[in-house]
Amino acid sequence: MGAEIHCPGCGKDTLLLRTPRYEGFKRTGEDLACTACGHAFASEADVPFREEKKTAVFTDADRSVVVDVFKNDPRGRLCRYCAHYVVNPFRQWCGVHRKEVEATHTCERFEPRPPPKDPLAAVTGGPKPPVL
Repeated sequence: MGAEIHCPGCGKDTLLLRTPRYEGFKRTGEDLACTACGHAFASEADVPFREEKKTAVFTDADRSVVVDVFKNDPRGRLCRYCAHYVVNPFRQWCGVHRKEVEATHTCERFEPRPPPKDPLAAVTGGPKPPVL
């Protein structure tokens, strides 16, 4: 809860003072009072807290247009998803530009890789061996 209250004793908008109450060395609760006049409240339910007002500096009209970087394709135009991207244990290669590339490079001649016809081929890297 906030600390701003409207005190019924003095009629002012002030702050709530919370002081701990002890019996010996054991804390047993809190005493609640107005900081301006000292008016005591029996419980937190009796305290007339002020409503917090949110200041609206910007409206929805002030927001900028959402930019869609990938144009509805979350993978984008990364070499990793290109049909000309070749990976072997020693290097990553672009078949169009005939140079080494990284998986996160992009280029203007991007062509999406067609989906594999055999789902197992995507995992193993080739067609299934014939069953004998």
